[in-house]
Amino acid sequence: MNRHELKQAFTGGKVVYSTLVGSTSPKWAAEIAKTGVDFVFIDSEHLPMNPETRGWMLRCYRAMGIAPIVRIAACTYQEAFHAIEHGAEGVIAPYVETVEEVKTLLAAVKYRPLKGERLRAVLDGREQLSFEEQAYLDKYNDGYLVLLNIESRVAVDNLEQLLLPGVDGVFIGPHDLSINLGIPEQYDHPLFEQYVARVIEVCKARGVGMGNHSSWDISAQIRWAQQGMGIILWNSDIGCFVGGISGAFAQAKQALGQGTAEQINVHI
Repeated sequence: MNRHELKQAFTGGKVVYSTLVGSTSPKWAAEIAKTGVDFVFIDSEHLPMNPETRGWMLRCYRAMGIAPIVRIAACTYQEAFHAIEHGAEGVIAPYVETVEEVKTLLAAVKYRPLKGERLRAVLDGREQLSFEEQAYLDKYNDGYLVLLNIESRVAVDNLEQLLLPGVDGVFIGPHDLSINLGIPEQYDHPLFEQYVARVIEVCKARGVGMGNHSSWDISAQIRWAQQGMGIILWNSDIGCFVGGISGAFAQAKQALGQGTAEQINVHI
């Protein structure tokens, strides 16, 4: 899917699929395409990646018809602007909690190349763009996506206020959200489920995309999708590699008497 098709899927309630891609190998894009992903999630918050390499990846996936979405390192104008300029079809900002942060993202993605005090006046409603200006910016920024990483209690509680016009979707960060709620990594805890259900409800009512990036058993993603979550963002190439190799080695070690299943599983 390209960004336009992805946005249509978000607003139309169609379930889409993605995974986190960390490998920068030139051969990897063609292999990822075989998985059936609709878009790829490239993480600049946690994974070291130079701009040239990331730019190559973004342009490659775009050329293959797979929308690249970048999680930027921090919610700043420069990070979001550079991600789009380098080839991303959408940006995700980590740990968004305030309306001002959302405006920063919208400014960088939806109003390029307008900057400075005039941009701030437009965003704050103190000045209105002319028809000609608005038409130009709409065409220049056609279809680029803004997504929010919702990772705290305050973000979920205030989600309605954060979903300003122009926000296209939301991703829950389950690890950080569970810690913020005081239930670290307890993803089946009733409180965690309650907060996921609230995000699903609010996003469905607003017609924006909603996902939850998880790497454990995909049955949780299926259950949330059955409740209305439209983005199944599961695991990563690194996670699948580690899980597959360590699982095979554990099976071999147990068969060869190099440890019990319990001892081996400690390291998986």
